[in-house]
Amino acid sequence: MFGQANVLAAGQAEFPPSVEDFYLPSILPWGAHDNYWFTKITLMVWLAVGVLILFFLLSYRNPKLVPTKKQWFAESIYGFVRNNIAVDMIGHAGVRFAPYFTTLFCFILLTNAFAIIPFFQISPNSHIAFPAFLAVISYVMFNWIGIRHHGFAKYFKNSLIPPAPWYILPLLIPIEFFSTFLVRPFSLAVRLFANMFAGHMLLLVFTLGGFAMLSANAWLAPVSVLSWVMTIALTFLEFLVICLQAYVFTVLTASYVQGALAEEH
Repeated sequence: MFGQANVLAAGQAEFPPSVEDFYLPSILPWGAHDNYWFTKITLMVWLAVGVLILFFLLSYRNPKLVPTKKQWFAESIYGFVRNNIAVDMIGHAGVRFAPYFTTLFCFILLTNAFAIIPFFQISPNSHIAFPAFLAVISYVMFNWIGIRHHGFAKYFKNSLIPPAPWYILPLLIPIEFFSTFLVRPFSLAVRLFANMFAGHMLLLVFTLGGFAMLSANAWLAPVSVLSWVMTIALTFLEFLVICLQAYVFTVLTASYVQGALAEEH
């Protein structure tokens, strides 16, 4: 973001920012034009994976009865997800899904947090591909769990045929199919993507807007300062959105698993 701001201040960039700002160039020093697969976004995703693996491995490398600070922090994260998401949404059976929910929550939280970390300042989830892939994983998981628990025929019967008078079923069955098998993964992906995309655009507009007004007219300097103050305020708001979206995505995934395990619609 600040790199874009410096370019704008030098009169070499356009304002306002556009969707094209989300398509970043390769960061590899060789064959840059042929290496669009390895961008800053790719680096952040792999960095998030590595940080999470190292954090939990190091935290539990030598577990103690009286936990160290790292062990306590890791156990607190796992305990929060297990008790407040897995068990609350699914019941005691949700404990076996707690490792996946914890991984999902931490990964989304960290990749979202890149949006406000200096020198990164964009979330991989502001690209639809990453939320869509996470939604597909959750979608495949809750359907597989439902089929494995009930059997193929009973699962789809429970999912598609609600307890309603027979003459309403021709109307309800397509609605249930559309809601369960199409809307759920779509809404999971788009909700996360849209929030991170919009947050990044707002921060870009107010940051670059301050530089645009400052470079356009010296009399607009007080207004440009106000624009940067708004950027700081929006950063705190973005932090709340970052945490909330990680929680919402995980809670909805847990609710879909609970629905897949339910004996009745």
